[in-house]
Amino acid sequence: MDDRIKSFEEFYPFYLRQHRNKINRLLHVIGTTIVLALIFTAFYHNIPKLWFAVPVAGYGFAWVGHFFFEKNKPATFKYPLWSLQSDFKMYLDIISGKIPLNPSK
Repeated sequence: MDDRIKSFEEFYPFYLRQHRNKINRLLHVIGTTIVLALIFTAFYHNIPKLWFAVPVAGYGFAWVGHFFFEKNKPATFKYPLWSLQSDFKMYLDIISGKIPLNPSK
């Protein structure tokens, strides 16, 4: 039986269920903010070495959130592209107030 998720519309609610812990969500927001700052700085100041820090910042904060606070396996291991897309969508949804940083409230 193929239980893989077949669309992004199906995946995003699953992704949010994997991010129920407020500290995990906060770590994702911090990591994504740093990623965006690194990308901007690498482009604006033409510092190619900063590109090496992008995945470290993004995945580092996220994986700490999953392994230590959420206590689950990051969805990126099974769905890498949808997870990346979902991380930016969740980031925008949180900073715009569409979804709460603390999902229990």
